[in-house]
Amino acid sequence: MLHVRRYRLHDDDRTMFRLAVPAFFALVSEPLFLLADTAVIGFLGTAPLAALSVAGAVLQTIVGLCVFLAYATTATVARRLGAGDLRGALSDGVAGLWLALALGVVLAACTLAAAPQVIELFGVGDDVVAPASHYLQVSAAGIPSMLLVLAATGVLRGLLDVRTPLVVIVAATIANIGLDVALVYGVGLGLVGSALGTVIAQTGAAVALVAVVIHRARQHGAALRPAGRSVLASASSGAPLFVRTLTLRAVLVTATAVAATLPAASLAAQQIAVTIVALLAYALDAVAIAAQAIIGRHLGAADIGATRRSTRRMIGWGVAGGTTAGVGLLIVAPWLPRLFTPDPDVRSAAVTALVAIALVQPVAGIVFVLDGVLIGAGDGRYLAVAGLVTAAVYVPAALLVVSSGGGLGALWAAYGLWMLARGLTLGVRARGSAWMRTGAAPTGQAVPAS
Repeated sequence: MLHVRRYRLHDDDRTMFRLAVPAFFALVSEPLFLLADTAVIGFLGTAPLAALSVAGAVLQTIVGLCVFLAYATTATVARRLGAGDLRGALSDGVAGLWLALALGVVLAACTLAAAPQVIELFGVGDDVVAPASHYLQVSAAGIPSMLLVLAATGVLRGLLDVRTPLVVIVAATIANIGLDVALVYGVGLGLVGSALGTVIAQTGAAVALVAVVIHRARQHGAALRPAGRSVLASASSGAPLFVRTLTLRAVLVTATAVAATLPAASLAAQQIAVTIVALLAYALDAVAIAAQAIIGRHLGAADIGATRRSTRRMIGWGVAGGTTAGVGLLIVAPWLPRLFTPDPDVRSAAVTALVAIALVQPVAGIVFVLDGVLIGAGDGRYLAVAGLVTAAVYVPAALLVVSSGGGLGALWAAYGLWMLARGLTLGVRARGSAWMRTGAAPTGQAVPAS
């Protein structure tokens, strides 16, 4: 009977679940775009799967670097909502949409022009360079839509609406799977067909989500035209998170570059491992998404007690989620690679990587929650610095795999070291009070240290 009250659901837990459960399914649906590509392309052969591994890493890096469009917008909108300024929240959200569109057009043009040169930087064979370049060039057309999906989703999450993104993203995922099969095998477009299917599905999702945000902005009298000052403010608030995300992507790109020096089977297995990590990361990020909205709203309303209480309880749920994910992955690791490839060498390498990934999931659960808490608080500068520090831990460890002749398992052991470093830097910050600034903007009054 000891400590029974600790496990009762509080109002904080109910709010978290109301936000996290739909966010979980929406977030899990997002990597299913890549998961569907991997499953469909895997049976075309090892070379196409290796090409998808490299091109997918580049595309994920381009779009992933812009995830601040969702995260910063969620925190900004939630703060204004907590402060009782719904119109201002929607105005900030619309500014985020314009920023997403502008960035998307520029990045699409750059990707289209530089795709072959970027792929060649990975040092892969000629049989991989051409198909990977074609995949990336076709995918470039969908980058503006991908960024608009991020920004619109951030607005809706800040408004505590996670169901609308769920419905739209799940529908887009289902459409993507159908388009993949039809274009790759039915029409015979191969790897290019997979890219085209994803572009079509993402464009549909962007149109639907932007339409919802515009409708709500009109309802509450928020401006729809691009205001230069507002767009620049949106970019400024997201800049530290861009740096933070840049460090995360640098880690993943380094991992892909190291994997490219390994045998072809290991590079193909790396694609499977990265896909599963993305799936688990988005799943664990559900609580972090809830944390962004909840912490932003509490600090906007200057409720420090609720901020502390919510943080503690979400950390507990992060530990539970990470442990569950790790145990589940350990159980299915011997059989999971069979879904992606018939090659026994690829399967063997993938199992080794998946076991290493599973062991670090409990720590990952804490890391994702604390990341969400500090993003919701607008503590982007600290997150940027912490990202640089932890990347400095990972990169030498990953490069050591090359010099020592280690395999894919050693590469993912370095990932575990990186996750531990992230947990340490975020945990130290969360124990203090410098990140708790109240008011409609994160530049407000900091809470004195107790």
